[in-house]
Amino acid sequence: MKLEYTKQNIIKGALIYSAGDAVASLLIDEFSWVRVIGMMCIGATLYAFEIPNYFKWIDSKTNHYAGTKLWLSKTILAILYFNPLWIIRHLFFIKLFSVGYAQIEIDIFRIGLYSFIVNIPISFIANFIIQNKIKLSYRFMSSAIFSALMAIYYALSLVLFKSV
Repeated sequence: MKLEYTKQNIIKGALIYSAGDAVASLLIDEFSWVRVIGMMCIGATLYAFEIPNYFKWIDSKTNHYAGTKLWLSKTILAILYFNPLWIIRHLFFIKLFSVGYAQIEIDIFRIGLYSFIVNIPISFIANFIIQNKIKLSYRFMSSAIFSALMAIYYALSLVLFKSV
């Protein structure tokens, strides 16, 4: 499988991920240009590289399936990628660009796990649509838009699940 890292995905990743996080930071009164620029960098580098390539990998591993086995395996593989560790990493980036690494607390692990568990029904539906109804060439953008919406939820989960 040939890895891909395109200018188009770099731009989409930078703009979409940072926009979703900017909305979230405005909602919880934590807006910062450092955070916006940091999330732009993460969206343009890490996310723009790994997500489209993981989606290609999903297709390559499931191309011999059909019917229920195909859509279910693609959906589950996508959910497994956006697992609690992915959410924790995203929360880490939020904290890193908001307050700095010295103030990152261990509770982001618990918050990431709760955030994942609570969003499973929504994530299942969204990933089913992204993986099974959208062409591969549009999946990163679709996933980025969904992730931008989820970024709002993840940022809010830092507040919602703080005391749980």
